[in-house]
Amino acid sequence: MRKRSLLAAMAGLSVALAAPLAWAQAWPSKPVRIVVPFPAGGTTDIVARLISAELSQAWGQQVLVENRAGAGGVIGTEAVARSAPDGYTLLMGTVGTHAINPPLFEASRQRLPYRALEDFVPITNVAAVPNVMVVPAASPATTVAEFIALARSRPGALNMASSGNGTSIHLTGELFKSRTGTFMVHLPYRGSAPALMDLIAGNTQVMFDNLPSALPHIRGGRLRALAVTSREPSPALPGVPTIERAAGLEGFDASSWFGLFAPAGTPPAVVSRVQQDVARILASAPMRERFAAQGAQPVGDTPVQFAAFIRSETEKWTQVVRFSGARID
Repeated sequence: MRKRSLLAAMAGLSVALAAPLAWAQAWPSKPVRIVVPFPAGGTTDIVARLISAELSQAWGQQVLVENRAGAGGVIGTEAVARSAPDGYTLLMGTVGTHAINPPLFEASRQRLPYRALEDFVPITNVAAVPNVMVVPAASPATTVAEFIALARSRPGALNMASSGNGTSIHLTGELFKSRTGTFMVHLPYRGSAPALMDLIAGNTQVMFDNLPSALPHIRGGRLRALAVTSREPSPALPGVPTIERAAGLEGFDASSWFGLFAPAGTPPAVVSRVQQDVARILASAPMRERFAAQGAQPVGDTPVQFAAFIRSETEKWTQVVRFSGARID
């Protein structure tokens, strides 16, 4: 009897262990959504659409990009946190949604309606990009030094556009203001695309946008790039210096990143499959060329590596929030 019971228990354990693998192999059996918590046309949207078509081919199911914008990425991010953890709803999160918003909301004494670490499973960091300091083509400032002089001569008269409160674009501008002793009025928009349109029209005077969304306007002569915000120059903008070098701001570094997340409780086998497929896509030469053309660097790290990176980024941006005194407007 004991032998039969042991065999039955072992058989049950084998079935239990095989079930998640079989479920993952059957997944996806219907379309998958990648929620972008910003409007179409911004860098988060660009990155999501670069990989969605490739994932559709890999999975034999349509991978849809759904833009759910508002509140600096909070609305779409919260929606994914409350979604079923079945692998059919993913989030293209950002440094803003997962590393900046938590300390920024805390400093502003406001409640963030999701928990950046507990409510999500990090899947993989998809891309890293620098931000770029851009001004209208007609701006009198042709260098960072000239812009600083202009801003200091007209405190509070210049407007600084961003894609929303809590984005890296917002915090990069706040860091620049605090490091240069300048004051500009922050105007948050519902994403990069509308903010860029107002900048081009001259309704605002500066923006620290993610490079991929600003790049077409720079190349088209509608915007002037004064500097990139990363520690190293960008190959996509030959001859454009870093802010650290152009303004003598030692250690200035405010790069952005965009990664895939799933709701907490998503089966590990599904998370692993998504990560492996995305990493394979990002490693292909054609995809690397497409990312490079956008001024982005593909990553494709593991969930463990991505989680550790998010923790380090949260520590970094917490210091930036404290140093700059940034608050939600």
